[in-house]
Amino acid sequence: MAFEHVQAEIGLLLTRMQNEPEDRHELYLQIMAKLNELKAFGMPLPEDLVQMQKQLEEEFSADQREASAGPDQK
Repeated sequence: MAFEHVQAEIGLLLTRMQNEPEDRHELYLQIMAKLNELKAFGMPLPEDLVQMQKQLEEEFSADQREASAGPDQK
């Protein structure tokens, strides 16, 4: 896969993220998949996407901790 093609797909993902912020989990999975593709081809990882993935991962972990804590433990 050409680097330009991957860049175009990442651009589309970022555009979708701006237009559909309520679909964070799906975007997280897509970003993770694209980063894995880049890794597999030995291409450099865009630092902004790496940070975005980490931030979303932390948000999901926090949400999960809150949900498992129950209403009495919050």
